[in-house]
Amino acid sequence: MQWTSFDNGSSIGHIGSESGIIIRDSEHRLGGRITLERAGSVAPYSITCGIYGCMAHTRFFSTEVEASNEFDLMAAALDSILQAPADEDGLIELVGQFVEQFP
Repeated sequence: MQWTSFDNGSSIGHIGSESGIIIRDSEHRLGGRITLERAGSVAPYSITCGIYGCMAHTRFFSTEVEASNEFDLMAAALDSILQAPADEDGLIELVGQFVEQFP
């Protein structure tokens, strides 16, 4: 996988898009981001991810263990999408499959 710390880790400890504290934040060199927050406004843990210019998706969790495990699974799936040689229709199909796999 080709994920690195977003902005050299400077976002850790700051407030994220779900009003929680960012505890993991990674960016893909091909144009994606995935963020794990705790103590957000909706749930104890949330993952927000996206492919730049294409999609954004958020999931909510009760425990840090579950959220962290799902973060890793989602990052791997996003990596596969970003590296797939797909046209626009193919990308939309892959994103749809991702959202079904990670509702």
